[in-house]
Amino acid sequence: MSTTLDPSTASGPHRDASTGAPTRPPGRGWVLAGLGAGLAGVASVVASSLVDAVYDPANDGDPVAIAEATSDLVPQILTFHTATMVSCALLVVFAAGLHRHLQKRTHPDSIVPGVAAIGLVMVCVAQLMGAGLTTEFAFAFAAPDDAFVPESVAFFGHWVGTIPWLWGGIGLTALAMASAALKQGTFARWVGWTSLVLGGLTTLFLVSPVQYMAGMTGPIWLVVVSIALLRSSQARRA
Repeated sequence: MSTTLDPSTASGPHRDASTGAPTRPPGRGWVLAGLGAGLAGVASVVASSLVDAVYDPANDGDPVAIAEATSDLVPQILTFHTATMVSCALLVVFAAGLHRHLQKRTHPDSIVPGVAAIGLVMVCVAQLMGAGLTTEFAFAFAAPDDAFVPESVAFFGHWVGTIPWLWGGIGLTALAMASAALKQGTFARWVGWTSLVLGGLTTLFLVSPVQYMAGMTGPIWLVVVSIALLRSSQARRA
């Protein structure tokens, strides 16, 4: 009678299966980065929704009123910028870690790792672009004289209220995770079903005219799955 032991759960030094050379045990820093990215993403979306002068009915059709109201929202703008860029940076780490993790746990010819990573990169690009104008206007509002054109501030308000909410790419990541869990058994089935539901909804937002709605579901999926991966990592180390 023989048993198969996963090297990642064995005691003592971890060794490469082909060469027998000692290797480092799999880290969980990338999973923590994913959790941080999700929480920062939630903060980004909330802070973005507070930069709302352009959506205030009292300012409808009045660029000057929109500009004056937005100039009072510099703390919210800076909070939005910081949270968005923290999430963007941490997502890069999570994307690299998830790609490596999936390569080890899926079939050698599977496209799941690539799709999962590319979906996250799409979100990174949206966040980078979404926060790209914030310092330009924050400094303009801080200038002693009005250093902006009111119409451009109205455009900025719409930009902040839309672009950083484009989390639709993570729907592709979630669907890739669902495929890995439900078809290849690489994760718990509840992770697969959660990814299928939230990923399907987020991807639906991606291809619809209300793609910014993905900002409400994408970060939630990331937080839930990161916690699941973290618990799995802790169980393997126990």
